[in-house]
Amino acid sequence: MAMWQPEIETMSREELTKLQSERLVWQVKRVYERVECFRKRMDEKGLKPEDIHGIEDLHKLPFSYKQDLRDYYPYGLFAEPLKNIARVHASSGTTGKKIVVGYTKKDLDDWANCMARQFYAVGADSESIIQVAYGYGLFTGGLGAHGGAEKINATVVPISAGNTQNQLQTMVDFESTVLCCTPSYALYLGESVQEAGLKDKLKLKAGVFGAEPWTEEMRNSIEEKLGIKAYDVYGLSEIMGPGVSYECECQSGMHVCEDMFIPEIIDPDTLEVLPWGSTGELVFTTITKEGFPIIRYRTRDICSLNPEPCKCGRTHIRMNKPHGRSDDMLIIRGVNVFPSQIEEVLLKVNDGTITPNYQIVVDRVNNNDTFDVNVEMSEEMFADDVKSIEKVEKFITDELRSLLGIGAKVHLVNPKSITRSEGKAKRVIDKRKLF
Repeated sequence: MAMWQPEIETMSREELTKLQSERLVWQVKRVYERVECFRKRMDEKGLKPEDIHGIEDLHKLPFSYKQDLRDYYPYGLFAEPLKNIARVHASSGTTGKKIVVGYTKKDLDDWANCMARQFYAVGADSESIIQVAYGYGLFTGGLGAHGGAEKINATVVPISAGNTQNQLQTMVDFESTVLCCTPSYALYLGESVQEAGLKDKLKLKAGVFGAEPWTEEMRNSIEEKLGIKAYDVYGLSEIMGPGVSYECECQSGMHVCEDMFIPEIIDPDTLEVLPWGSTGELVFTTITKEGFPIIRYRTRDICSLNPEPCKCGRTHIRMNKPHGRSDDMLIIRGVNVFPSQIEEVLLKVNDGTITPNYQIVVDRVNNNDTFDVNVEMSEEMFADDVKSIEKVEKFITDELRSLLGIGAKVHLVNPKSITRSEGKAKRVIDKRKLF
C-alpha cells in the first residue's frame, strides 16, 4: 500500500512518543519565550518550560481558545517576526474579527507533506489530475490541497469554488481523476452531473472532501452520483489547514499526522483528559509549527481516538469522524441536538423521494423553542400526490422523535428551493440568537 513518508507513517508507538516528547519540549520553550498570551497562562499556573519533560506532562499546560486569535488579532500569537512569515491565511467567524494564522516556508512544506499523505492514501500519484474546487484565497482549503497535489507531482487544476457548469466542463475536458471540495458541494456537483448526463464521461476515481461534517449516508450518495470513492480529510486553520488527519483506503478513521500534532480527548465540562476510545472534545498541540504554534487548542469537535494500528500499515492514531461540535450544538427544549443527527435521519430515506439538502430553523415563540426541519423534495416527489408527501413527512418526524426525544415540524419543500452552497453549507438558522 503506497505511502508518502513510510518511515514516519509506520513509526512504532515508542518511537512516536519519543519524537513527540522531544518536539513538545522544544515547542513549549519556544512559545513561552515568544508568545505573550501563552507565557501569561503558564505563569498563572506556576509553570516554567523546564517543568515539561515530555508528553506525559502535556496535561499540565494551559488550553488555547479561538477567542485568543481575536484578542491578539492579527499577529499577536505569531512566534516568528513577519519577515519570516511566508504566507498568512484567515477565516471569519460569524461574529467578530477574523482569525489570522501564519506559516514559515518550513510550515508550508510540512503542510504540503500532510496533504501529500492524504493524496497517496487515496491512490493519487504523479499521474493524477487533481481538480481543486475548494475556495482559494484566505481560506486554507484551496491552497492547502494545491500544495499537497504539487508535492506528489500531480497535475493540479486550480479551479477554485463555484461556477458549477464550468466545473463540470473542466472535469470532463481535462479528464480530472481526483476532486477536492466540500462534501455538500460534491453532492451538488453529483446532482448536476446526473442532470447533465455526464457520469459516463467522467474520469474521476476519488474525491477528498472536508471543511464540514458529513455522514456515511452522504458519502454513499456522493459516491453513487459521481462514481467515485469518497474520502474524508480533517483540518482547521488554527492547527494547519486540511491534512491534519486523513482517511486511508481502509476508511476506518482518519490518521492524525502525529509527528506534527498531538491529539487529546477531554471532557468539555470538567476539562479532564479522557482515555483513548472515549468520546469527548478534540484538543490539538502543534509540535513542529514555527510561524503560528499553538498549545492544547480546544477544537470544539466531538469525536474519539483509536490507537490500534490500521490494516493499511500506518501506525498513527486514528480519529473517528467528528459527529458534531460542542459550539455548533443546538440546545432545543433542553435537548442537545447536532445537525449531523438530522442528516443521519434524512439519509435513511433512500427511496429517491427527498434530497439530502435540508435546513434547520429554530425560533422561540411565547418562551418556547420551535424546531422546524425543511427538507427538499426530489423532482419525482414534487410531482407526486399530497398523501405521499405527508407519509414521508411523518416518517422523518417519527424518526427524529425516536432519535432525539423531542418533536420537530418537518416540511418537504420544493426542489432546489434551499440555497445551494459552493463552500460550507448553511444548515442551521437559529433565530433565537437575534433576541
